[in-house]
Amino acid sequence: MASAVVPEVALQHGNARPMPAVGMGTAAFPATLEKAREAVLAAFEVGYRHFDTAALYGTEAALGEAIAEATTRGLVASREEVFVTSKLWSTQCHADLVLPSLRESLRNLQMDYVDLYLIHFPISLKPGPMAFQVKREDAVPFDFEGVWRSMEEAQRLGLAKAIGVSNFTTKHLDKLLAAATILPAVNQVEMNPVWQQRTLRNYCAKKGIHVTAYSPLGGQNWAGDGNAVLKSPVLAAIAKARGKSVAQVSLRWIYEQGLTPIAKSYNKERLKHNLEIFDWELTEEDHLKISQIPQKKIVLATDVFSPDGEFTSVDLSDMEIVEE
Repeated sequence: MASAVVPEVALQHGNARPMPAVGMGTAAFPATLEKAREAVLAAFEVGYRHFDTAALYGTEAALGEAIAEATTRGLVASREEVFVTSKLWSTQCHADLVLPSLRESLRNLQMDYVDLYLIHFPISLKPGPMAFQVKREDAVPFDFEGVWRSMEEAQRLGLAKAIGVSNFTTKHLDKLLAAATILPAVNQVEMNPVWQQRTLRNYCAKKGIHVTAYSPLGGQNWAGDGNAVLKSPVLAAIAKARGKSVAQVSLRWIYEQGLTPIAKSYNKERLKHNLEIFDWELTEEDHLKISQIPQKKIVLATDVFSPDGEFTSVDLSDMEIVEE
């Protein structure tokens, strides 16, 4: 099976190698070490060199094993050919816990550095075991300056080639940038034709912050009320006219916005399919139709918390990740 050639984008901040234009997401709940390892190896075989994980996902060790095996098997010449992102979970969002958490991730990954290290949410929780969902009373005020200073130190030490954030709105970025001496290279957010994030994208473009898109195919829909991307009649009509799948149309649309989709799949054929987006284009009419799709966000700040209890030391509005 021939490997796809994937374009790359140079990040404007930090020292990371160029980021491949499509990444493989590894979040799976529950995480299965062997399945994740096999899926990453399959991704290497079809052309992926960009992998996204997080401390919360429990897939760092599987990803590290797969990259080591891919190197041994000659699928890649060295770790330097691979772009790896991991993330700091909210229980570690304290100035003194950033570096220990990153070092733990690096041990799991069997690596000396990650290419990109992100703050997973603009939410800080009392220190403790990683969990999802947590008590509302465990939310504490986010120390933007202290946490970001520690992220900057991680980059200066070479433990992360670049640093960034995830699920940050313009309000959160304003707070962070007021304290930053190193700008975030990336903001990874939920983004697809059904949640287009125009305000945030414009803000990030002005600041030189690259946007990566999780749930590019409309995933994370825990409510089980259907996938608004894959079931979109607008995208279906465009896909039929182009001789492509709805998934490919969504990924191509994200790529044409200058953004990087992170698509999670453990299926080798779908992994290959998700890279087949670089030798064709959407039309102006396609873009107009997509721009008119009704918007709906899936992932909310409240998803991190159990529905019971009360927020005692922080306001939910300070953590909310919805922005039109």
